[in-house]
Amino acid sequence: MKKILNQLYSTRLMAVLFLVFAIAMAVATFIENDFGTETARALIYSAWWFELIMVFMAINFFGNIFKYRLYRKEKWVVLAFHLSFVLIIIGAGITRYISFEGIMPIKEGQTSSLFLSEKTYIGTTVDDGENQKTPNYDAILLSSLGTNNYSYSNDFKGKDFSVKLTGFTPNFQEAFELDENGETYIKFVESSAGGRHDHYIKKGTSQTIHGLTVGFDSDVKNAIDFKTVNGVLKINTVFDGTYYRMADQYNGIILKDSLQDFSLLSLYKLGNSNFVVPSPYVKGKYIEKSAEDRTSFPTHKLTFDITVDGKTTSVDVKGAQYTTYAPIQIKVNGLNFRLTYGSKQLKLPFSIKLKDFQLEKYPGSTSPMSFASEITVIDPTETFDFRIFMNNILNYRGYKFFQASYEITEEYEETRLSVNHDYWGTLITYIGYFLLYGAITLTLFMKKTRFGSLRAQLRKIKSTKTSTVIALFLLASTSMFAQNHNAHRMTDVQIDSALNVTMVSKNHAAKFSKLVIQDGGGRMKPVHTFASELLRKVSKNDEFRGYDASQVFLSITKNPRIWFQVPIIYIKKENTKLRDIIGISQDAKYAPLASFFDDKGGYKLISYQEDAVKKKIKSKFEESVINVDRRLNLLYSAITGRILRIFPLPNNPENTWITQMELRKDSYSSDIADKVNKMMPVYLGTLDDAVVSGNYEQSDAIIEGIHNFQKKYGAAVIPSDKNIDLEIAYNKYDIFKKLYKYYMYIGVLLFFLVIFQIFKDSKVIRILIKVSIAIIIACFLVHTGGLIARWMISGHAPWSNAYESMIYVGWATMLFGLIFGRKSSLTLGATAFLTSFILMIAHWSWMDPEIANLQPVLNSYWLMVHVAIIVASYGPLALGMILGLIVLILMILTTENNKKRVGLMIKELTIINEMTITVGVILLTIGNFLGGQWANESWGRYWGWDPKETWALITIMVYVFILHLRLVPGLKGRFTFNFFSVLGFASVLMTYFGVNFYLSGLHSYASGSQAITPDFVYYSMGIFTVIAVLAYLKFKKYYKK
Repeated sequence: MKKILNQLYSTRLMAVLFLVFAIAMAVATFIENDFGTETARALIYSAWWFELIMVFMAINFFGNIFKYRLYRKEKWVVLAFHLSFVLIIIGAGITRYISFEGIMPIKEGQTSSLFLSEKTYIGTTVDDGENQKTPNYDAILLSSLGTNNYSYSNDFKGKDFSVKLTGFTPNFQEAFELDENGETYIKFVESSAGGRHDHYIKKGTSQTIHGLTVGFDSDVKNAIDFKTVNGVLKINTVFDGTYYRMADQYNGIILKDSLQDFSLLSLYKLGNSNFVVPSPYVKGKYIEKSAEDRTSFPTHKLTFDITVDGKTTSVDVKGAQYTTYAPIQIKVNGLNFRLTYGSKQLKLPFSIKLKDFQLEKYPGSTSPMSFASEITVIDPTETFDFRIFMNNILNYRGYKFFQASYEITEEYEETRLSVNHDYWGTLITYIGYFLLYGAITLTLFMKKTRFGSLRAQLRKIKSTKTSTVIALFLLASTSMFAQNHNAHRMTDVQIDSALNVTMVSKNHAAKFSKLVIQDGGGRMKPVHTFASELLRKVSKNDEFRGYDASQVFLSITKNPRIWFQVPIIYIKKENTKLRDIIGISQDAKYAPLASFFDDKGGYKLISYQEDAVKKKIKSKFEESVINVDRRLNLLYSAITGRILRIFPLPNNPENTWITQMELRKDSYSSDIADKVNKMMPVYLGTLDDAVVSGNYEQSDAIIEGIHNFQKKYGAAVIPSDKNIDLEIAYNKYDIFKKLYKYYMYIGVLLFFLVIFQIFKDSKVIRILIKVSIAIIIACFLVHTGGLIARWMISGHAPWSNAYESMIYVGWATMLFGLIFGRKSSLTLGATAFLTSFILMIAHWSWMDPEIANLQPVLNSYWLMVHVAIIVASYGPLALGMILGLIVLILMILTTENNKKRVGLMIKELTIINEMTITVGVILLTIGNFLGGQWANESWGRYWGWDPKETWALITIMVYVFILHLRLVPGLKGRFTFNFFSVLGFASVLMTYFGVNFYLSGLHSYASGSQAITPDFVYYSMGIFTVIAVLAYLKFKKYYKK
């Protein structure tokens, strides 16, 4: 028995459990991405062996309390740390096996006590026409990967029966497939429900699409009828309407009850429907398959064999989570069966009435800013009102209700409340969380902890500083090393000439740039910001042919036709195929908008774009097509004036701002409407004279009038003049883009100064080193100021998207570098270089620095706490990676002559590395579990196995394993620790970049579709492998005992 206990409590078992647990979770995230959440749960997260690992981990943690006598007073902090994990695992077990949750849909004005379970069930009811057997419900997790085993056997009225699952089609979809031998359809693309939807209408039939009947050569009259007359497609409709042909900007009129020619690739507006038909007809057929878009097609199809006394019949049953379907009824050998699949309806011990559902949107946008449910709780003992909204929950009689989502249609408004019944599981888990927070924080300050011991060791080494020469020289040197529409097109000379005679002065453009514009997401921003974002997205540059963004935007607004011919749409150098398609030369970096359309006005990329958006994994060409299509549409919107939303609608409840083109007679009173209608044309007209004469007084006066108009009618949402000036200054100085160069320059300079100091010390060198350090501190202060400015401009903490989190990681890295660099100039130099590299990545093309509004779930104080801590943890972990790499290179440079000096440096850097990683793990752990609490307060689940939170947990497990290597026989030593400190950073990169790059999840609020690993990853792995092998050979020769 003692031998068994020793094995259960051993550090070897702990290391194995940590690695197996982390690997299993990593595999699960990829399974979830490819096959769905339910498959990942069935195969891993809810599998018996996965839960057994957690049981063994709890036993190991508990056993180590006695093995290492952690109950001693001086070990209480470590005791609390181990007990916290035991409590967290116990709490998770209670949540898993005892608690339950679900979704409660309630329509406005209705009362309900029913909610739908989170678990899905196969339900079987049997009767013989007179008597009924008690219904049977079995909870089940179905996997899209492998085989699903389910059977239910019993007897009724002397007859044996069985229900066996024989087939499973996840995310069932009836999809259209092109087939030359198929039947004839018309492709009808509409956006009536707020997004693009493709419909295929068979020849001779009609469909009801969002309340409208649409027919194709149908014998019955429909709201919209497409007719083929002598091979030409025509349209007849019950609506008067319009259409817009994009190729030549032609606006046409549709008269109701009149057979007219139909224009392909044109936007039609009939009734409440907006649609496009891209081609006359297609041939194909409908097939049954598993949809790639699991969100849009959540329904599964299950096939069962029902056997009664040897007679078998097959039946298909459809269902999904959080839905209830009518049971499928079938009679087999005298017995009636009713089968269901989906959630069960559970009953609350009280009722809830939805009095009012409230949805607030960002000004002039369809994007939700917040939503809330005004409810009444109706219980025999009491009745009271309550307001449920994001991060404000109702806690009543052991049940918690959270504002999860909603559905709004023309007929009703419905709230979706998340219901959770998990008092004890949450309580015990939270106790574990807070015990963990306290314990790991105290480890940084207690003298008799590992961190305190490392601090003491570091102080003893401080007397020897000259041993840093080799590392500084190496880091400095490696840092430097790392460093056929042609006939119709205007010529460059013609374009330059046209732009030159129409471009306004920089001074006037600066005044125009202070006007406020409302973007598509509802954010109010100066035109300066909008113009900068437009030019950067379209051309990938901050200037164009010597003109700033405001000049370019004003020129597009003033002279839109010229910009059809101006080559401004950026195309990647390697995309030769796309250049061939649109007919521009291979050396052209930019393409004009006109080159994307043929002589008939057809969009040359239409087929490529449609194919690309359907694929989850896209080739580089397909990604480029999608990106170029976005740039084209953005430029087109600017040229047509559809994005210049600078006129506020008075007394508009949604604070909508419109363009001059959108002006309606009822928008303003007649006198004001007349002024608004003339304001932009008159202003643009004055610019013609101003460009020639250089006198912009009249134009300036109109700009001032528009600005006053905005202040008067848009006072509710317009930013203050101070904020406008701050945002424009932020745009102009572009702090973070410049900072990475300064960090790089001063870091390299510091390295060389230290090298010179070693060979020839002097007062001048010492002063220059101090000045270099002071400049690094000054850069850090500017970095801090930039973050504060972005916070003030956006109104939320600056770490809510990829770009913001990168500049924040850079800040956190520099902060910890300054803290640890007090005792190691090498650490400070390495940090300056690393911060430079992080900021450089933040400004790569796939990072968008645009300031945007937050999604409702992110608009929370939890964002500041959870994200700030967890993202800050990446700084010290990245620093640990750099220090580990330097140590490995120092090992390679070790010789018999310098062994003592280099060995001392290796020891010093290893201690600093362990301290740095310890701080990083503490921040990451606290941040990750605070995220669990945020999730629990937002939607009632403190852990949901989302890929981002799962990979954060994997990273914790990886680094805890690294910190405990010293306790594992055979894995002790400075080489092993530094080797894994570099290798372990791969899990940080996967958590931060890889989840969005390879996977999808809640934390990205979008799915990364690119799954092609960049080449530099392979090069980095190869270089690191060579360094590690060489370092190990030298370590084995000079340091291994």
